[in-house]
Amino acid sequence: SVAVQYSELELAINTMVTEFHRAADDGPTMTTTQFQTFISKQMPLLAKTAQGEDGLDRVLDQMGVQKDQNISFDHFWTLIHHQAAQQFSSTHKEKGVKCNCLLQ
Repeated sequence: SVAVQYSELELAINTMVTEFHRAADDGPTMTTTQFQTFISKQMPLLAKTAQGEDGLDRVLDQMGVQKDQNISFDHFWTLIHHQAAQQFSSTHKEKGVKCNCLLQ
């Protein structure tokens, strides 16, 4: 059999899915506490934004998480979408390249 060679992008997607489920203790969703631990380890720049109850509430609201609702992978993917567009914009600002992929 031929070994499959994954691209960097495919490996990155696999890492996101794997790390999400690891943080959720292999469940389909994670609690707010699990999410806070997850972002502090895996997304330290975002963790600074999500410090304190107000900061965390803003991030959860951005993800579409309702009060007392666990975080699904769909919620997490919304966050990744937002973070990717934001990061792209800030790193390409000087080149005049714009990303129009922000969620409406």
